[in-house]
Amino acid sequence: MATPISACPACAAAPLAEEQAGEGYRGNGMEAQRVLLSLPQIYCAACISGVERGLAKQDGVRAARVNLTLKRATVDVDPGVEAQTLADYLTGLGFEAYELDPGQLTSTATDKQGKDLLMRLGVAGFAMMNVMLLSVAVWSGATDATRDLFHWISAAIAIPTIGFSSQVFFRSAWSALRVGRLNMDVPISLAILLALGMSIYETMHSGEHAYFDAALSLTFFLLAGRYLDYRTRAVARSAAEELAALEVPRAARVIDGQADEQVAVSDLTPGDIVRVVPGARVPVDGIVVTGESELDRSLLTGESLPVAAAPESIVSAGEVNLTGPLTVRVTAAGRDSSLHRMADLVAIAETARNRYTSLADKAAAVYAPVVHLLALAAFLFWFWYSGDWRVAMNIAVATLIITCPCALGLAVPAVTTAASGRLFKQGMLLKSATAMERLAEVDHVVFDKTGTLTEGKPALDELSRHNTRDLEIALALAEGSSHPLAQSLTQAARAAGMQPAEVTQVHEVPGRGIEGNWQGKIVRLGRAEWLGANSVGQTATYLSVSGARPVAFTFTDALRPGVVEAITALKAKGMGITLISGDVPAAVADIAGRVGISEWQADTLPEDKAEYVARLGKAGKKVLMVGDGLNDTAALAAAHVSISPASALEAARVVSDIVLLGKSMEPLSSAIDMSKSATRRIKENFAIAAGYNAIAIPIALVGLATPLAAALAMSTSSVTVSLNALRLKKG
Repeated sequence: MATPISACPACAAAPLAEEQAGEGYRGNGMEAQRVLLSLPQIYCAACISGVERGLAKQDGVRAARVNLTLKRATVDVDPGVEAQTLADYLTGLGFEAYELDPGQLTSTATDKQGKDLLMRLGVAGFAMMNVMLLSVAVWSGATDATRDLFHWISAAIAIPTIGFSSQVFFRSAWSALRVGRLNMDVPISLAILLALGMSIYETMHSGEHAYFDAALSLTFFLLAGRYLDYRTRAVARSAAEELAALEVPRAARVIDGQADEQVAVSDLTPGDIVRVVPGARVPVDGIVVTGESELDRSLLTGESLPVAAAPESIVSAGEVNLTGPLTVRVTAAGRDSSLHRMADLVAIAETARNRYTSLADKAAAVYAPVVHLLALAAFLFWFWYSGDWRVAMNIAVATLIITCPCALGLAVPAVTTAASGRLFKQGMLLKSATAMERLAEVDHVVFDKTGTLTEGKPALDELSRHNTRDLEIALALAEGSSHPLAQSLTQAARAAGMQPAEVTQVHEVPGRGIEGNWQGKIVRLGRAEWLGANSVGQTATYLSVSGARPVAFTFTDALRPGVVEAITALKAKGMGITLISGDVPAAVADIAGRVGISEWQADTLPEDKAEYVARLGKAGKKVLMVGDGLNDTAALAAAHVSISPASALEAARVVSDIVLLGKSMEPLSSAIDMSKSATRRIKENFAIAAGYNAIAIPIALVGLATPLAAALAMSTSSVTVSLNALRLKKG
């Protein structure tokens, strides 16, 4: 069989491989999943049909569609079909393919939006400068045919430029008008279109004045404000989606007490038994049936150390099984699990916080209808007074332009951009457009403990308290464990130059500790209850040598740098401060005492944290939540404003308004000071814009300002607002 000739290299290798691909089954009634594949080397229609036919022959593929422009394939598959398997298959056919991350697509789309705004801004700026150069000739006295020629050239530049660059405002205005409301883009669009329309009319009738430069100036300055606003917004996926990504999609269901069957978690029902191997994340909420182990539940509860798991222990989806295999009886799975309920909490809290109305939005609600009424009143009055609709329209256009909210549009983004630059130098990354305004209103701060006030890494207390023999035996045992306390003990002993004793037959006892043989004696390192030790009341691990009285190795979680200074500064501002943690009371009380926080809560679940923050909000408090873990995400979303360290879990960083880039907490107080200063600048800019309008509007209404003069005045107010914003960069 002859191979068809194709200009596309990928197509040349495809036909033979496609012939070798067998027919696969179609859908089996299960809910389809969607995968995305990148196809960087497809170039033609033959590629599209080749990829789609090849995928259609694969088992589990229900539908496949190729977008040649985006060089991307969207494939609907049965559960269990791996995207990488399909990518490898297409590569074998001659179509280079890679799996696509949907999150990256969101980021790419947002990057494209920024580049699009910047391109429209550049086009408007270039056209504005050229038209202004042409206007110089008209201002210098060009008349008749020469003036008309310059006007037509200006029209040829301005019409396509405005059609391209002003689409941002036109689309927004049309979207608002379609549902019967006004927004800031409605008067902006009217001013641009009327200035352009009047200029075209004047040019067609050899009029003396045209205002193409005014229309382009409006477009340029407004796009500058829009781009500054875009730059202040962090682009991130929904925190609820981040939480959902932590859910385990499949689980090993135990059949007849023996064989394991891999099934989708959504197919599990209460009463099913699942097996969780060491190192795996627990896929369901349930009760341990057999096995002993330790669980890392820091993501869910904030507990800094693993907890023991034994028969009848309750486990939750999202916890990590550390040491021994477990079988778990399912009590809740999928959408009913605790992890999914946490995602729902975050989604609800995010929605509530998004109802915050910024200062600019409040101003816009009043500004837009007033501007329209003034322009309409000016047109009606001058048409009645002069009888000349051209005079009336010129005055109405001048009124719209001179009141065009360029200064108002720049008031917030110019300040936010300047302030975010200052904060970035101090180690704070501003993510939300309204975070600065909300941070200025804060009067109560809620801190998480582990990973926020502390570094989340227990450090061994005073090696000198222990004799060399005990340290060497403990080191030999600790080196055989991945437990956080064992690792900390190993690091401290090695740093002190200690060498491990000769301990043989070292093995880990799941959920209890490590055991070995030293000089014919049984030595153990682990939990107090395992060794029969009396708890010392703080974080500790215990060493027992052949049944002798156990020795306690105690640990302290180191404070994050700058914590004490930050809390002292916050107290000086009169802020209320609360420490809230899922850790045990002793650990929380210890940290609270060390940093000087009198109000604290321990043993709190994620929903408890969110409920506490919401309760403070209902009491009239403006709450700043500072946290880093999965168990903090709902509270972070529920707070008036939120901050996470850069070391935080991605879901926490996504939902937060501000990210602390460095390790020190000290910038926290200065960030609040900066936000208050920025809010003052925003209000000053509104005052400047209002003062400008108070002077300029009467001048326009009495007919003393042409549309061009109005555009120049508008530009002056915009520059003044920007210069006032730059004052934040001092110091």
